[in-house]
Amino acid sequence: MSIAKVYSAQPGAIEAKLVTVETDTGIGIYNFTIVGLAGKDVDEAKDRVPAAIKNALKDLEIKSPKSENRKIVTSLSPASIKKEGSQFDLPIAISYLISIGEIAFDKDYFKQSLFIGDLSLSGEVLPISGALSVALLAKNKKIKNIFLPSENKLEAALVPDLNIYPIDNLQQLVEFFLELEQSGKENINKQEYIKETKDIGGSPQNKESDNSPSAFDFVIGQELAKRALLIAAAGGHNIALFGPPGTGKTMLAKAFRDILPPLTREEMLEVTGIHSYAGILDNTIVTEPPFRSPHHTSSNISILGGGANLRPGEITLAHRGVLFLDEFPEFERETIEALRQPLEDGDITVTRAKGSVKYPAQIMLVVALNPCPCGYRGSKMKECICKPTDLDRYKRKISGPIVDRIDLWVEVSHIPHEEFRNTRTESNITVDGRKSESMDPRKHIRQARALQETRHKHKLNAHIKNKELEKVELDRDAENLWIDLSKKFSLSPRSMQRIKKIARTIADLDNSKAIASKHILESFQYRPKIHE
Repeated sequence: MSIAKVYSAQPGAIEAKLVTVETDTGIGIYNFTIVGLAGKDVDEAKDRVPAAIKNALKDLEIKSPKSENRKIVTSLSPASIKKEGSQFDLPIAISYLISIGEIAFDKDYFKQSLFIGDLSLSGEVLPISGALSVALLAKNKKIKNIFLPSENKLEAALVPDLNIYPIDNLQQLVEFFLELEQSGKENINKQEYIKETKDIGGSPQNKESDNSPSAFDFVIGQELAKRALLIAAAGGHNIALFGPPGTGKTMLAKAFRDILPPLTREEMLEVTGIHSYAGILDNTIVTEPPFRSPHHTSSNISILGGGANLRPGEITLAHRGVLFLDEFPEFERETIEALRQPLEDGDITVTRAKGSVKYPAQIMLVVALNPCPCGYRGSKMKECICKPTDLDRYKRKISGPIVDRIDLWVEVSHIPHEEFRNTRTESNITVDGRKSESMDPRKHIRQARALQETRHKHKLNAHIKNKELEKVELDRDAENLWIDLSKKFSLSPRSMQRIKKIARTIADLDNSKAIASKHILESFQYRPKIHE
């Protein structure tokens, strides 16, 4: 036959798009044309595919299209979708081989199959980005068989009810179809859906049964900061750590990720898909909440997303995890202000001249900052040398709307030198602020999150909307105290709502059905003070 059709896909961070690859061949002076809104990297398949066929299939006596003087036209449809990346090499090669009769065409079989992979000049099938989104697309389109690079088989195996065929090179795939044609037997070991996560990427760390100490246990002092981080982790709240240099703000932020619960299976699929599309997966499955820590010199595009290919930024790579911004006021003001919408909505829309794409950005923002440019305002260790104009300029770097969107503000001050006599301290924060040597922060976070997931249908307190917040129960004294303190400190409606959300998280840690006055009082303790 001279026309052949197979299925492939354009990967995406959230979802892939089905692409039909059709190839028509004829006799004439050699010419290879690819149509269908193909990008430059797709169009370069005109050189990669013939070289791969020549070098990989010479033992099968299949010649390069150039030596056969074939006129080839490959169409990638629908033409309305921009085709980018070299993952179309494999389906283009297969459709060409079908069109010249080297591979027998079984209409029903190829209708149930999807091909994706990058070809080297020697015919090796190289890994691609976004394989998980392609596997999810195949599942949704009821396509049973997916042929993809061997290095991408682990992420594809997360998707149930797929026949996964890992391919190492083009010759292996062609021999597979030749054997299938002759004997009806498959000579590639297909990988059926692997049910347990431990079978595909190693068992995720089971923090529920892990009796080893958390990173908090090795932080000397700073009980107030550890308490605030416990609340932030339990409710998914944003938090700011401010204080002089060297007090442990960065260390506390990095210890914070150790107490976060592992991702659920649905979250694993979501986060792994994003990291796969971004090309940072490194042949693993993401089982723990991501922790992204860009430097303050990072560009606006690298943090928010965009660029020539509208790639996801750090805020999307931190989805379902933590975005840690150290030296927060040193980031570009434009970048800081752009955080407003994603912090409020949990997603970010990246719009450029070539198009627009919406990425998820449900993050816990953790920021660390000094109280002034020199860092020692209010410190008992050194005297602040900042001028009033320097202080005003420093404060203006962080606007009121951004301050309003950070739920908890906690001071991290110098601790007494005597506390360093012990090289290791046990975590001694508790659900009500009292000391207890047996406290396990991870256990209390899991318990508090379980209450929230039941009450809010798998949402954390920080992410509930106003209608759901109205249903949160306060006792009469707590409600009066909440209103009175809000008037006293002239809080905005958004700040009042955030205080209520924090109080609900504190009540969950206390295993309390209703918010009590003590929960309101503690939540007001974490209100922002940077502009006071």
